[in-house]
Amino acid sequence: MSDFLTILNGSEPIFLTVVIVFSLIIGSFLNVIIFRLPIILQKGWRQQCYEFLETKVPVTEQPDLMQSQVLLIELFTRPSHCLHCNTPIKFYDNVPLLSYIILRGKCRSCKHKFSIQYPIIEALAAALAAAVALRFSVSWQTVAGCILSYVLIVQAAIDLRHTIIPDEVTLPALWIGLLLSIQFVFVNSTDAIIGAVAGYMFLWLVYWSFFWATKKEGMGYGDFKLLAMIGAWLGWQMLPFTILCSSIIGSVIGVGLIFLHKKKRVKRIPFGPFLSMAGWIAMICGNDINTWYLQFAGLM
Repeated sequence: MSDFLTILNGSEPIFLTVVIVFSLIIGSFLNVIIFRLPIILQKGWRQQCYEFLETKVPVTEQPDLMQSQVLLIELFTRPSHCLHCNTPIKFYDNVPLLSYIILRGKCRSCKHKFSIQYPIIEALAAALAAAVALRFSVSWQTVAGCILSYVLIVQAAIDLRHTIIPDEVTLPALWIGLLLSIQFVFVNSTDAIIGAVAGYMFLWLVYWSFFWATKKEGMGYGDFKLLAMIGAWLGWQMLPFTILCSSIIGSVIGVGLIFLHKKKRVKRIPFGPFLSMAGWIAMICGNDINTWYLQFAGLM
């Protein structure tokens, strides 16, 4: 293992190639999570609602809801298949990016178009992982940074599609961030714990302040947990930058959407993708930006 790491450390092209190829494969699995997990969660929530209300499940929904637990296992075990004709996808048609290009984005069996999301997520996973590898070189920070990048991609994509941020992804990632702080991968345990608590409490206070003032919900609880997760990975020092950066990104995109819709009011925009983008930027260059600002302000 040490010899392999030495080879990677001595050859940046080989190292980047390994990271990119691996991330393309992981990106294919991220698509599976993004598409399947919300469906599984929604079926489970419906089943819980019937149980809580002590209402008999309609006959038409019984087979569907009974499969929710099976689907949770199939999230990791069921082979890839066409969502339109349900035909299993052969391994040679499941090569990240390349298969989509060769098949022109269509199922080989039914010719139904695949979502453009597939190549986008795969390419995004590879690009972000490559940036992480260039930033941290051969180190545990690169491994951790790639994992965090994958998690943020999933959270952003699911929130963008369904306006939910699943606890099933956020909470395990939060605990992983706290465990990594024991080895000081990004920050120490004290900064990580304070970051997790402060990240959650800040948006919690913003949520209730906005609700008391307007009687409307400005964001969901998933956003609190997502910022807590980022705080657990990067420490409390990155929270001000993350909040400011996500607000700027959200404002720019929001104004752009209003302009594209001819200044009409657009539907609710989820905040999770902006937090995810800002968290990733904070991981890559947040320390450098914070240091520059403190020097510019004469505080260092």
